[in-house]
Amino acid sequence: MSTKEVSLGGPGETPVPRTSGLARLMLMGALAVGLAQSSVPTSVPRGFWALSGNLTAVEGTTVKLRCGVRAPGSVVQWAKDGLLLGPNPRIPGFPRYSLEGDPAKGEFHLRIEACDLSDDAEYECQVGRSETGPEFVSPKVILSILVPPKVLHLTPEAGSTVTWVAGQEYVVTCVSGDAKPAPDITFIQGGHTILDISYDVNDGSEEKLFIAEAEVRVTPRSSDNGQLLVCEGSSPALDTPIKASFTMNVLFPPGPPVIDWPGLDEGHVRAGQNLELPCVARGGNPPATLQWLKNGKPVSIAWGTEHVQAVARSVLVMTMRPEDHGAQLSCLSYNSVSSGTQERSITLQVTFPPSAITILGSASQFENKNVTLCCLTKSSRPRVLLRWWLGGRQLQPTDETVVDGLHGGHISMSNLTFLVRREDNGLSLTCEAFSDAFSKETFKKSLTLNVKYPAQKLWIEGPQEGQYIRTGTRVRLVCLAIGGNPDPTLTWFKDARTVSEPRQPQEPRRVQLGSLEKSGSTFSRELVLIIGPSDNRAKFSCKAGQLSASTQLVVQFPPTNLTILANSSALRPGDALNLTCVSISSNPAVNLSWDKEGERLEDVAAPPQNAPFKGSAASRSVFLRVSSRDHGHRVTCRAHSPALRETVSSFFRLNVLYPPEFLGEQVLAVTVVEQGQALLPVSVSANPAPEAFNWTFRGYRLSPAGGPRHRILPSGALQLWNVTRADHGFYQLHCQNSEGTAEALLKLDVHYAPTIRALRDPTEVNVGGSVDIVCTVDANPILPEMFSWERLGEDEDDLSLDDMEKMSKGSTGRLRIHQAKLSQAGAYQCIVDNGVAPVARGLVRLVVRFAPQVDHPTPLTKVAAAGDSTSSATLHCRARGVPNIDFAWTKNGVPLDLQDPRYTEHRYHQGVVHSSLLTIANVSAAQDYALFTCTATNALGSDHTDIQLVSIGRPDPPLGLKVVSLTPHSVGLEWKPGFDGGLPQRFQIRYETLETPGFLYVDVLPPQATTFTLTGLKPSTRYRLWLLASNALGDSGLTHKGIQVSVTTPGLDQAPEDTDHQLPTEQPPGAPRLPLLPVLSAAGGLLLLSNACCVGGLLWRRRLRRLAEGLRRTGSGMSMRRVSGLGTRTQEAPW
Repeated sequence: MSTKEVSLGGPGETPVPRTSGLARLMLMGALAVGLAQSSVPTSVPRGFWALSGNLTAVEGTTVKLRCGVRAPGSVVQWAKDGLLLGPNPRIPGFPRYSLEGDPAKGEFHLRIEACDLSDDAEYECQVGRSETGPEFVSPKVILSILVPPKVLHLTPEAGSTVTWVAGQEYVVTCVSGDAKPAPDITFIQGGHTILDISYDVNDGSEEKLFIAEAEVRVTPRSSDNGQLLVCEGSSPALDTPIKASFTMNVLFPPGPPVIDWPGLDEGHVRAGQNLELPCVARGGNPPATLQWLKNGKPVSIAWGTEHVQAVARSVLVMTMRPEDHGAQLSCLSYNSVSSGTQERSITLQVTFPPSAITILGSASQFENKNVTLCCLTKSSRPRVLLRWWLGGRQLQPTDETVVDGLHGGHISMSNLTFLVRREDNGLSLTCEAFSDAFSKETFKKSLTLNVKYPAQKLWIEGPQEGQYIRTGTRVRLVCLAIGGNPDPTLTWFKDARTVSEPRQPQEPRRVQLGSLEKSGSTFSRELVLIIGPSDNRAKFSCKAGQLSASTQLVVQFPPTNLTILANSSALRPGDALNLTCVSISSNPAVNLSWDKEGERLEDVAAPPQNAPFKGSAASRSVFLRVSSRDHGHRVTCRAHSPALRETVSSFFRLNVLYPPEFLGEQVLAVTVVEQGQALLPVSVSANPAPEAFNWTFRGYRLSPAGGPRHRILPSGALQLWNVTRADHGFYQLHCQNSEGTAEALLKLDVHYAPTIRALRDPTEVNVGGSVDIVCTVDANPILPEMFSWERLGEDEDDLSLDDMEKMSKGSTGRLRIHQAKLSQAGAYQCIVDNGVAPVARGLVRLVVRFAPQVDHPTPLTKVAAAGDSTSSATLHCRARGVPNIDFAWTKNGVPLDLQDPRYTEHRYHQGVVHSSLLTIANVSAAQDYALFTCTATNALGSDHTDIQLVSIGRPDPPLGLKVVSLTPHSVGLEWKPGFDGGLPQRFQIRYETLETPGFLYVDVLPPQATTFTLTGLKPSTRYRLWLLASNALGDSGLTHKGIQVSVTTPGLDQAPEDTDHQLPTEQPPGAPRLPLLPVLSAAGGLLLLSNACCVGGLLWRRRLRRLAEGLRRTGSGMSMRRVSGLGTRTQEAPW
């Protein structure tokens, strides 16, 4: 490996070899603080007292070049490679450069921050000429910048996993990034340094930079698998080397396979044995692939690997069979880099017994004759021996033979012939195979010896012969036999015919034939009979081979068939009918009789006939004349047996043809609710059945095929749905058959909910008069009590109808009101309920007509307005009355001319309330301060009220002051506001105690309140209280009696008093009212006199304007119905 020398010191110093570890450690220690510099030379040039030597620094650190000048006043600057940097301490154009030190002391040190390669240069400290000395230049200072390598480029790629094959040679290259000086490169394989490498240094991407490139040849071994190959770069500019590496994945073949045979004798197995044969191959990358072969053919099984131990394992599981004898099992081991397949084989030696033993020949023979048999085994390895056993006795075979068998085995045969006897019957004849190789197992084949011989005795057990047996009785006959082999076959016969059970499942099981049963040497077979007429005197026999036994039964039975014969099948009313009843057979004979629907009939005997089943026959006849009422009736013939106490009956149903006849239960009227379903039923009798049912309604025939709302049922009934009141009426039914016709009339009564057809709204009546509120409905049914009345309103006390008369007649209901009162006016509801939902309701208004009634609100009989010919005033007049009211206005008794543009009237009407609003524009004190009268008139009378228009002034005293609550510390007050004088008013309470002189005042808040609770009072103290009203022009004064009350607060130990039991605190109005007209005349004279005085009038006008301006500023929060101001002021009298 070549060595490149790099100088780290100043001139004249010995170069340090690149491979010297001590120099590198010393340099790294100097660079740890980011700055490496040599000491100031011992001999400083002339003019300098301090100067740096050559320096070496790592890229990114800070360097300071020292320059101490002996002439402090000189201009000093640094030069870089001959370029002057200037005397400015900040050194423009070089942001990382600056001058440090105290110029007064001659310190001009050059500081370079974050050094990079551009700072690698020669520097001079130059001193300019000054008054104290000449110019001079320092020796050159060389600054060397070390650049560490940033990255190593490794081929193959760093961080990857590289797959190599063991024993083959591979080339690895490692290239460094730009650096100064070029770094050293070392390769480490599996923790060991590779010595033989090729190293080269090339120029870098910039001047002064170098790139190092190293190459090494690697031959991997199996032990290198999974290890790292590392490229390591070191440099004086690095604290620690930089590294790049990749993982070696070394492929190598596995070891030979090993088969672990269970047991000592390799290859020896037993048929049926479950063999688990493991094969293991160790090592290898990738792990070994294992494959089992059987006789050279692959066996499809799986294998597993243990990656930690690099072991491949495969277990062959087989169940040994005889055909596996001689088979060769091989385990193959290989992987992708194996040069060949490694194999381990085992040859199988299978031991197997015979899979079956067969006995040829028949083990059934007649007694005292020879039986010949042959015993034959399947192939076995090794061969087996054979022996014969009869019961517990061994028999000697006739001969034995051995031949070769399958799978390397042998087949054994043994023949046997011997004489059979009766006592050998049922013994087990066994052929046994045995061998030392199968000492723990025995292989046998057995047959049961069947020695044939006949039965010895046969008889029947059952009822005694000649015993009477009722038909339907269950009789059990048993046939028994003793001995015989094979078991005797017992067969039953009836009159020489074999007895068998019914083959069809639906046939009655009158015969149950049991199976042959054995008990010891006795055999039996049962025959169970449900006795019938055919069993009478029949012969039942049982046979077993040549043996036979029999018995005979005597059966009593009623008539097997009772038949009625008629001379005619189609009858009409009045026809004659002859019926004959015949009893075919019975035992004993029966007595015949006739009846019709329980009524006994006279009959006559008929000639006898032959009877089957060896019984007796009988017959009798009867004569009838039929009518339509006989249709469907049954004429019954009864056969009675006294001996059996049993009667058999048969009937003949009369078929009488007659035209339709409506029955007595025919419904003639049907009721249905509207929108429901109706069924008009038909109860008619006819034979044959009616061919058609024709329905007609109001002359129109209903379609037999049905319609949207009707259907004629097969029974003839008419079904209707969504029934309406239009379907009400009579329906005619016409029935017809081949014998004639019939008609019927049915009524459909449709009930429907009431509907109000007429209701006079409104209904009017004069006060004191009488009137009927009439409610007419359409409904079905019409019920006497279906009308009811209800008064609507919020006040339940006024909703009673006790003083009103309720009447109804047919579909009209009436509510009669006598001496009508105003309180009875309002909404009434007519309610009709005839039992069909929904209930009908109708609303009618009762209007009680009355003469006008004008409202007289005491506080509002005055309206104030400024009489300056610029303001407006509105007078309200409201009256109640029916019919409509007409209003008329007068001023001081003179009708008001509403054509005058200064007067405007607006009328409003809502219900019984009528209003008239009179607006007076440009109010003049001389013309309009007067008494206005509003007169309300209708057809029943008239009424009026007076409203006085006055000037703005102080408010009137409040009205009706009273105490509403009282506690030891408070009193609750209530009052009515008086006339406000045309301006917003507020209230104030003055009160005093009788024991303490002096008054206290409390303002009522909010100002417009009419109730107030005065607090802070003392218990058991008498107070006197006054209520004052005030506006901008003054207060109402204390002279009015209605504004004063006196109270005494209760003590603390007293319960609060109930103010309803106190003496009234409201003072009744007792002050006499002055005549209104003289007062107005006097006021008019005073106003005329004041207007004559120019100065006084002018002052008054100015005062009013100032007052109006103040009101405009303060009255913006008042009611929208009152607009403050005296210029164009509009004053309304609220209700």
